[in-house]
Amino acid sequence: MPPKFDPNDVKIVILRAVGGEPPAAASLAPKVGPLGLPAKKVGDDIMKNTKDWKGLKITVKLTVKNRQATVSVVPSASSLLVKALKEPPRDRKKVKNIKHDGNISIDEIIRIARVMWPSSMAKTLALCCKEILGTANSIGCTVNGESPVDIQQQIDDGTIEIPEE
Repeated sequence: MPPKFDPNDVKIVILRAVGGEPPAAASLAPKVGPLGLPAKKVGDDIMKNTKDWKGLKITVKLTVKNRQATVSVVPSASSLLVKALKEPPRDRKKVKNIKHDGNISIDEIIRIARVMWPSSMAKTLALCCKEILGTANSIGCTVNGESPVDIQQQIDDGTIEIPEE
């Protein structure tokens, strides 16, 4: 016989979803079904809470307590950078291998680094900024009109000052 259901028990389910779209019920049901949640209702909650991230793949954290799911978005560095580029939402099914060739200011990089710092292993904000710049390099955008690798070198040299907090 299975153990008795504990109403105060908190379960956390983490999954990847496309912002503004309900995840496929086939992938959602095995994760939330054993917790006693309907996949359709959870999918609608995810869709509602990820409207700001339309068309971007993001990590979603479901916190289930007393058979009630609360949805929170856990942004990744790449999704924050693509959002900062202010690109129009694209149709995932039609447009493939997109190049993100926009330009971001260093202030925007610092703002993204502040968001990502708690989940990063970096000791200082400057090192976290370098991590974000590496991600910017991999998605193909520029920072202040220069290559992110050059900006990383300038941070190492001390020509660009990153605040401590």
